[in-house]
Amino acid sequence: MKIGKLDLGERPVFLAPMEDVTDIGFRLLCRRMGAAMVYSEFVAADALVRMVNKSLKKLEVCDEERPVAIQIYGKEPEPMAEAARIVVEQAHPDVLDLNFGCPVKKIAGKGAGAGMLQNPPKLLAITRAVVDAVGAEVPVTVKTRLGWDHEHKIIVELAEQLQDCGISALTIHGRTRSQMYTDQADWTLIGEVKRNPRMRIPIIGNGDITSAEKAVEAFERYGVDAIMVGRATFGRPWIFKEIDQALHPAAASSSPVTVPVGSPTGLSLDWKIDILKEQTLTSVARLGELSGIRHVRRHLAASPLFKGIPDFRQTRIKMLRADTVEELFEVMEYTRGLLHQLEDVSSEQGL
Repeated sequence: MKIGKLDLGERPVFLAPMEDVTDIGFRLLCRRMGAAMVYSEFVAADALVRMVNKSLKKLEVCDEERPVAIQIYGKEPEPMAEAARIVVEQAHPDVLDLNFGCPVKKIAGKGAGAGMLQNPPKLLAITRAVVDAVGAEVPVTVKTRLGWDHEHKIIVELAEQLQDCGISALTIHGRTRSQMYTDQADWTLIGEVKRNPRMRIPIIGNGDITSAEKAVEAFERYGVDAIMVGRATFGRPWIFKEIDQALHPAAASSSPVTVPVGSPTGLSLDWKIDILKEQTLTSVARLGELSGIRHVRRHLAASPLFKGIPDFRQTRIKMLRADTVEELFEVMEYTRGLLHQLEDVSSEQGL
């Protein structure tokens, strides 16, 4: 699968752009876990044009995480085109992505992100302006939703119009803006876009890819060229390895991190906990101890690794209240012990 001239391999899996989540440290970790491409947090075009330092910091990219996409959002063609030029000049991304899908009120309510789905002519004008500004230097892609609400699912027609604007790939989240992140993602229209004989660009599916089984279904049932994983990475960056093992079992069998015993994927309990501890230390090194822990601890508390522990609620509260690495790691080691006990009980019952 290619985006422009960028070859991303067969059935690639991407890390979705997520605000306050996909910083450079997390992107590097997910690339190591097998993500074929990673996306930045979204960056406001207006802030880039004003050279706001906090937004410029989001453009920091390192070679080890490539290929990497930088995502921007805005609601007017000229600032979006200027922001695109700034991104290309400063970050040299492999892909420039336009956010027409963020559903949160502070973005969509002001007409940007998914709010653009209420104004398709302006959405297309922005896309053309950005492609004209930087399309010769870097592939321009779009991430959007099915439509604004159930009565206005416009994605099939919109996909063709976006292609005509010159984008190199389209990511579709299988929900409307009004759904936010509730209900189940509907992939039927994603499949319809992909089956449209007039569509020539790659179609990337997004929404509810929470397991290797769902990843396989997305490729086989809906025929998408790639998939994107978002919230399922919280406390589980190794989901990319789990998916890769399901999609490419022969190649995965030679992975140096797999072991012959442990979880069904072959990734051991101890290895997973050590990965979460590594993620914590990376966050602390980048942001300082308190800010780094506050940034990462919600990932840890949400990790499916800890589901099934009896009365985990109190332990989860301790995890969310930890303010030092020592406190947080003490809770994590306690959970490690509990999980090993559960493994022992399961083994005994199995015997």
